[in-house]
Amino acid sequence: MNKAQLVEAIADKLGGRQQAADAVDAVLDAIVRATVAGDRVSVTGFGSFEKVDRPARYARNPQTGERVRVRKTSVPRFRAGQGFKDLVSGSKKLPKNDVAVKKAPKGSLTGGASATVKKAAAKKATTRTAAAKKTTARKTTAKKTTATAAKKTAAKKAPAKKTTATAKSTAAKKTTAKKATAKKAPAKKATATKAPAKKSAARTTTAKKATARKR
Repeated sequence: MNKAQLVEAIADKLGGRQQAADAVDAVLDAIVRATVAGDRVSVTGFGSFEKVDRPARYARNPQTGERVRVRKTSVPRFRAGQGFKDLVSGSKKLPKNDVAVKKAPKGSLTGGASATVKKAAAKKATTRTAAAKKTTARKTTAKKTTATAAKKTAAKKAPAKKTTATAKSTAAKKTTAKKATAKKAPAKKATATKAPAKKSAARTTTAKKATARKR
């Protein structure tokens, strides 16, 4: 039985083919959406639909025997209910004038759809909040890292500036000392040049005395 045949089978009970098609589409859409969201769709007497996570694993290609790595994935799973199993195995007989699946008790369907929608919305909100917290934490960590790097850079630059200032002051002191030494040096030369003049005067006086004696 395909989908078209299923619609034909329930068309008389729902008042027409279009109503039956809409009902089948609505039921299947609700099951698929709830299963994708991670909710378990359970129908008493029929079975349950749920999402199952499969971890990454290694498998073998049946044609070549080559070992292949299979990525982590999620798959839908259907588990038949006990009533369904009993009917298929033959331990129970199908009712002729009643539905094969047990009817839901009175009051059990009240608020069921809205509760499912609320759960899905709550899960989405929780996921968004967790993502926002992770983003905030990453931004905070990035800011702290940038601030730390800036402090380290400033600390590295500071000793360089001090070293430059020390070198400049040392060079200035050396230059001042050289200038002072250069200024003092001519005075010594002048003194040295003046000394021979005194000796010449002394020689002249001695010569005069010797001439006076001869006379």
